[in-house]
Amino acid sequence: MQWTHEIDTWIVVIGVLCSLSCALLGNFLVLQRMSMMGDAISHAVLPGLAVAFLITGSRSSVAMLTGAVIAGLLTTLFTQWVQGFGKVDRGAAMGVVFTSLFAIGLVLIVQAADSIDLDPNCVLYGAIELAPLDDTLFFGSRVPRAVPLLALVLLVNAAVVALFYKELKISSFDPALATALGINANAMHYLLMVLVAVTAVASFEMIGSILVIAMLIVPAAAAHLLTDRLGAMIAVSLVFGAASAALGHLAAITVPPLLFTGVQDTTTSGMMVVVAGVLFGTTVLLAPRHGAISKAWHRWAFSLRMLKEDALGLLYRFEELPSPPGPVSIVTMLCHAKRTGPLLARLAVIRLLAEGKLQRQRNGYTLTAAGRDQAAGLIRAHRLWESYLVDRIALPADHVHRTAEGLEHITTESLAQALYERTGHPATDPHGKAIPNPDHKQN
Repeated sequence: MQWTHEIDTWIVVIGVLCSLSCALLGNFLVLQRMSMMGDAISHAVLPGLAVAFLITGSRSSVAMLTGAVIAGLLTTLFTQWVQGFGKVDRGAAMGVVFTSLFAIGLVLIVQAADSIDLDPNCVLYGAIELAPLDDTLFFGSRVPRAVPLLALVLLVNAAVVALFYKELKISSFDPALATALGINANAMHYLLMVLVAVTAVASFEMIGSILVIAMLIVPAAAAHLLTDRLGAMIAVSLVFGAASAALGHLAAITVPPLLFTGVQDTTTSGMMVVVAGVLFGTTVLLAPRHGAISKAWHRWAFSLRMLKEDALGLLYRFEELPSPPGPVSIVTMLCHAKRTGPLLARLAVIRLLAEGKLQRQRNGYTLTAAGRDQAAGLIRAHRLWESYLVDRIALPADHVHRTAEGLEHITTESLAQALYERTGHPATDPHGKAIPNPDHKQN
């Protein structure tokens, strides 16, 4: 299918308005660990829609939104009631409420579909491709009927977030603090739930009740991986939401012909969520701080740093022996003592050589002055921790080595000095070994 300027442009505009409205509220759902509440409300409003259809006999926006708001509030109230009365966690309470209401809504919709202009598939999956065909006169121009409604919903959401930004922020991060500051956290919660219900219903006909869940949560969750600042998180989620809508429609009309013979296009709403999922997956992998690759890199770099320090510590302890053995094959010793692979051990030695902390000898390696200085600081921290654990916590002397071995890698000079003072300026550790002075000269 070729791009039709007017129709496809309106489809993208409608998709962007839906995505922005959902993403804006989704940030607060994610921060409050209430992602499933968006799922619950988007499903549980179906009874409200069905009752509104049965009473009014039409798909009037006012009737739909009224039914949605009532159903959304009932969902929230029922969830809190089940959680408190039944003594179950919030996830289980939401599961009970929204599945029950969703089932009731489906039954009512199917029963009403024969007498009322209502397509259950449209409610569930959306029909954004048909939205440009249902137009109306708006300020002298013909525009899709969904555009003014979705624009109004987006403006209302943006206005509420801007007006109550501080209250929503504090309530999302710490409801107890909000209450202490005089902010009604429950009022903020119900206000958010009303907006979610209205936004979900306004988006039903475009992207469906099932797919609106993804647009509520996925952009906000992806943004949360990139930043810990709420303002930046909201901005990034809006960019992700808009990109999901625009790229989703483009992918819906261009990707299927490339993958399947005889297939011209696919549903735009579904592809919007696919693109959102791809963006989220990419963020999960590549986010600079919370991404999987970044975390794996930092874990590996920390393991390498610890192994380098362990190598320096081993060589320092060899130099303390009454008869030092001279150059040592440190790679083999690291593999045996730290149970690490030869590749990582060899890399640690290579890095220490490059940093000028080891020097290669004919039969192994010895410490340089810089390496000995760092090693003495590490041994000082280790032995001060052993003294502290024995003197202050009363652990047996033969039980403290493993603990001190881990703590030595995260001990700063100031912390080492505090340990030195707390333990009464010891000259030796509980095993009788000398504790290096701060200038790293032995006592």
